[in-house]
Amino acid sequence: MARYRPEPDRDSREWWERVGRREFAVQVCDACGTARFPARAFCARCRTEGAHWREVAPEGTVESWIVNHQPFVPGPREPYVVVMVRLAAVPGCFVYGNWRGRRPPEHGERVTASYTRVDADLTLVDWRPGP
Repeated sequence: MARYRPEPDRDSREWWERVGRREFAVQVCDACGTARFPARAFCARCRTEGAHWREVAPEGTVESWIVNHQPFVPGPREPYVVVMVRLAAVPGCFVYGNWRGRRPPEHGERVTASYTRVDADLTLVDWRPGP
């Protein structure tokens, strides 16, 4: 079974390029300064379109998680865990990714990003206990 491949679009292309270089960044609204993830064409807070990218530390805390017992996309073996991480550098910004711990995550647990290179064109951001 082929692995699911995220498709970069005009809003997320730079995110995927940065991840491929093992850089972690969030999109920030030029007008109001709100950080957002995933990347979007406009700010959900002030509805303006301008944005820039800001590198941040790839660290945070587990806010929530889900155990998927039936994959929704091709590739992952079941069950697998997806975590929602509150970024330490941008407390109001949440990011998501697969859990790479050897035990279940815990609410409030400190985590750090782990880059998984799938192939020459795709690197994913996963999360593991840390730092």
